[in-house]
Amino acid sequence: RVRRAAGSPIAAALVLLQAAVLALSPGCDAAAVTTDAEPDYREALSKSLLYFEAQRSGRLPYNQRVRWRGHSGITDGLQQGVDLVGGYYDAGDHVKFGLPMAFTVTMLSWGAIEFGDDIAAAGEWHHTLEAIKWGTDYFIKAHTEPFVYWAEVRDGDTDHYCWQRPEDMTTSRKAYRVDKDNPGSDLVAETAAALAAASIVFRGSNPHYSHILLHHGQQLFEFGDRYRGNYDISIAEVRGFYASVSGYRDELLWAAFWLHRATGKEEFLRYAVDKADCFGGVGWAMTEFSWDVKYAGLQVLASKLLLDGDPQGERHRVVLERYRAKAEHYLCACLRLNNGSNVDRSPGGMLYVRQWNNLQYASSAAFLLTVYSRYLAGAGARLRCPDAPAVPPSELLALARSQAEYILGRNPLRLSYMVGYGPRFPAQVHHRAASIVSHKANNRFIGCMQGFDHWYVRKRPNPNVLTGAIVGGPNCRDEFRDDRTNYVQTEACTYNTAPMVAVFARLHNLSATAAEEGCRPGTALGLSAKCK
Repeated sequence: RVRRAAGSPIAAALVLLQAAVLALSPGCDAAAVTTDAEPDYREALSKSLLYFEAQRSGRLPYNQRVRWRGHSGITDGLQQGVDLVGGYYDAGDHVKFGLPMAFTVTMLSWGAIEFGDDIAAAGEWHHTLEAIKWGTDYFIKAHTEPFVYWAEVRDGDTDHYCWQRPEDMTTSRKAYRVDKDNPGSDLVAETAAALAAASIVFRGSNPHYSHILLHHGQQLFEFGDRYRGNYDISIAEVRGFYASVSGYRDELLWAAFWLHRATGKEEFLRYAVDKADCFGGVGWAMTEFSWDVKYAGLQVLASKLLLDGDPQGERHRVVLERYRAKAEHYLCACLRLNNGSNVDRSPGGMLYVRQWNNLQYASSAAFLLTVYSRYLAGAGARLRCPDAPAVPPSELLALARSQAEYILGRNPLRLSYMVGYGPRFPAQVHHRAASIVSHKANNRFIGCMQGFDHWYVRKRPNPNVLTGAIVGGPNCRDEFRDDRTNYVQTEACTYNTAPMVAVFARLHNLSATAAEEGCRPGTALGLSAKCK
């Protein structure tokens, strides 16, 4: 069982006193907490990949490491005459939502592309490939015809009526699809991006599989572009859970950039250049990057073409420079160097966007900061901000590191927001499977409402530790209430953890290098720093 607190009663009292003081602090802006503790990034990386095994739907493989989970959703798609077994549950429920699942896989793949050497150095390359492939295998199944894609299995309202283990599900597993008459350009374009990015990951180790992924990705992009429309208009059941507020234009640009990177075909780059204005690619200056809003991510991809001196990118330099300006708007906003138009921060230093599941925004920001610092360093370039015209790559990486440290416990509450990491972490995660005794420990059937009566309202730690999950996290004042009913803060999502896989891998490798060279912890994370 998870312990709620650790250490002496005096230490616990000090933590509570500190939280009380923070609760009285005005606003959401103050100096960050400091500590000399160095996180174990390798452990964080390893545990983050375990989390994806806990979120698996379908028949679990023989080498499944999260042993308290069992087979589930093994008849998914049967009612519609298709095989939709597999994929991931997005969070603490048992719906398979296509849009966040695809974004999760895109981010895992992007991280593997950029930081594969770091992941491999930590001994986690195989597990990363497994996490990606569990998603892409499902995407291939869900793409049953060129212009048909199965978007969702089970509706959220029905699912949330029950509190059951996935192995005990009794409610309908109805599946929903998009097609020519009921389009879903945002969903299928995000899936195209995920498949294109994954095809790059598997190109060296499994070229046949890589080719299959790219084939489906190109077909889905054509589907999304030819039959345009928001998937949440075609599928009303998703609106209360994953409505596409940004629309589909950002996903089409995002997919085009990924397909260009995967194929090298200039037609995809021309698409993104030609539609840069009308699709908002060079118009929207963002301060968030998420499963819904892809602009900052695609703007970073566009910038890479210029920073790398890509010949095709040079032919479209004028438009790509406009993309780069918007990418750097986002990064400068994170660094608080954007002439007042900045991302907020909590007193403890957490990047803050909004109350519900804020750590998804901190983790995605940490990823973009990490990857852009690499792009800048490779080009010998600096970030151009209104308040600082030449920001070195080390400053971006330092901010990314601060977000990783915050997540892993360097925060006012001294609480790790990654479950299973460190001495103190959330014990009552809002997660059906983790909160109910394992089916393998007690296979007695637990009914739909029985789970609410006997398990949901219990004020005790979950019987199963959802290792590696990053929960929604604290509010703008660093306050956090560890309560299963507090789903705004205690529910974990796959897209919270996915961006951090690469960040943890990069920070682990840099920390290991620093240790070998006799540096103080964190010194080598500044790319220009010398360690003697």
